[in-house]
Amino acid sequence: MASEEDDDPIIQEIDVYLAKSLADKLYLFQYPVRPSSMTYDDVTHLSAKIKPKQQKVELEMAINTLSPNYCRSKGEQIALNVDGTTSEDSNTYSVKMMDKQTFTSIQSTTNTSRYAAAVFRKGELHITPLQGILQMRPSFSYLDKADGKHREREAANEGGDSSQDEVEEDVKAVTVRFSRPESDQARQRRIQSYDFLQKKQAEEPWVYLHYHGLNDGRSDHERQYLYCQAMGGSENTELVKTPKEYLAMLMPPITEEKIVRPVGPSNVLSMAQLRTLPLGDQVKTLLKNVKVIPFANLMGLLTPGTDSTAVLRCIQQVALLVQGNWVVKSDVLYPKNSCSPHSGVPAEVLCRGRDFVMWRFTQERSVMRKEITAIIKLLPEDVKDFLEHMAVPRINRGWEFLLPSDSDFIKKHPDVAQRQHMLWIGIQSKLEKVFNFSKEDVVSKKDPQTAMHVSGEQRLKAAQERARQNQPSLQKDLSARRQGKGGAGPSGEAGVRVKEEPVSDGEDEPMDTSSSALPNGLVNGYPSAATSAALNPHNGHGGTPTPSPSPELRDFVWNMFRKQHVLTLSEVKRLFNLHLASLPPGDSLFHSISDRLLQDTILMSHCKQILVPFPAQSTAAADEQKVFAVWETGETFDKHRQVLYEIFMKNYRVRRNVIQTRLTQEMGDQVTKDDVDRLLKECCVSFGGMWYLKGTLQS
Repeated sequence: MASEEDDDPIIQEIDVYLAKSLADKLYLFQYPVRPSSMTYDDVTHLSAKIKPKQQKVELEMAINTLSPNYCRSKGEQIALNVDGTTSEDSNTYSVKMMDKQTFTSIQSTTNTSRYAAAVFRKGELHITPLQGILQMRPSFSYLDKADGKHREREAANEGGDSSQDEVEEDVKAVTVRFSRPESDQARQRRIQSYDFLQKKQAEEPWVYLHYHGLNDGRSDHERQYLYCQAMGGSENTELVKTPKEYLAMLMPPITEEKIVRPVGPSNVLSMAQLRTLPLGDQVKTLLKNVKVIPFANLMGLLTPGTDSTAVLRCIQQVALLVQGNWVVKSDVLYPKNSCSPHSGVPAEVLCRGRDFVMWRFTQERSVMRKEITAIIKLLPEDVKDFLEHMAVPRINRGWEFLLPSDSDFIKKHPDVAQRQHMLWIGIQSKLEKVFNFSKEDVVSKKDPQTAMHVSGEQRLKAAQERARQNQPSLQKDLSARRQGKGGAGPSGEAGVRVKEEPVSDGEDEPMDTSSSALPNGLVNGYPSAATSAALNPHNGHGGTPTPSPSPELRDFVWNMFRKQHVLTLSEVKRLFNLHLASLPPGDSLFHSISDRLLQDTILMSHCKQILVPFPAQSTAAADEQKVFAVWETGETFDKHRQVLYEIFMKNYRVRRNVIQTRLTQEMGDQVTKDDVDRLLKECCVSFGGMWYLKGTLQS
């Protein structure tokens, strides 16, 4: 035995360390179509992106068009086939020549638990587990695009040749049928189908990356993480095992599942199982099943002794208050990427329609299904589903809310009721914009019988009578306003809300920056308190001067823009409503805040309106097209932002290189890549390789 040991002596002992800093980020790229001697280290990498869940990577690399091995005529022909003769931003090749190629990854293996990258240094071996092993192969998607262009041209040519010989066909009636509700088996087959999996993979968004070369300083910094950062033995317990523990890891004992659960339907959860869930999941599960529930009944279903304050916090995340009862939110019932079983419309449309039904029940006890269908433009079957969640049909009264109003809850929790009221004001504003209606048009009077049996002629007579009755008071109001006495005081309403006042496109905005003779406040794009009323005395309010904003309102607006930098008027109003909802009940710091006052406050807070040239086909509402940005903060970075805003006053969307070039022209060579990254992160969003000001990109 001793002789055998002498024949095979230990030459060297090497300490092995497990580095974990890059354990979930380290990928091994293989390039099987090129020999190892021909690397891509010196090739310019134009872009890189990844889908982390699928471990899918795409790299764009430049092709050396000046190489003697490059066929220029073939490169121009490929670019012509792919992009045609037009010059557009969406072209694959911007220089009318194939000057780049794309590499797409495929997984070499799905189980990488047995693979690691190792670095040997000073007698120590440091190993890092691999997250994935990917093979990078050239992508020929540009050929598919060229084939598509070719087929389009052929179809156009065939259509033009045969149009002279076409004979007008007879008009035929088309019967529209809707598919039946999907069964569980059919849904399982659809989920497991290739098309469904391809669609799910396409839904994962790309994460755009920055490429750093082999000798780049950032690469050197990241390579240091391949070494174990904590050299103590306590940090590497995976590699410090006794022989018995190591044997147990190699051959773990067989364990049997001892918990036997009762067999039951997959969609049924027992109360015993329910109470094992976290409190938030318990509340969400109950609301999804019952749809509508009073708070007292909900507390009775939960574990005795549960804190009601914690339940209130949880229920406000998954439900809305309607007539003192809690109704499950629409996005809980219709999650993203789901659709209607009746019409196939997406979840977003269903949520808007159901929110409208819920809002109607916050205004009255009964609603008519036909009226709702006429406004939300969904199938009657979808509308019936909405109503069955929260109402019951009544003869000659339409659909009545399922539960009686719970006034006890409102009296006991006025702060919650006030917060929910503010949320409903915001929802109402959004619904009015989407469905193009006003509250007065759809909410009926208190007497349902009168509303049910009034003819059109009777309604016209009633409206004329009301106009005659209101004429003296309206005339008196008008006279008072002309004398400058009306409309200056705060309203007597107890509710706190932002008044929705339409602002015409042709009104005078206190934004003129062309004349140096103007006061300094207006030159900078925002009116001072002294000049605002003088320069715009009427301000869209029938002769009533705009009240100056309170210090609290100005502080709120300044802090909001200091944090966000760029906001549309619609987003400002949304954030303001959320702020109001968070205030304690009875707080009257903000009262009667009009759209005009809110805009004036923004302009007084060192901000400026950015006149973004939205495209003609844009669906953005008027408030969404009013973009404001902080103009002066006292930082040296203000000049960078102002250059960016000037670019977006002439362009709806731009590429990064345009911004970088303009900054270099204005600021000189001291503009760094970090400056551009910070500027884009603060003020812009990216989509499809283009950059947009925040809030201007329509989903």
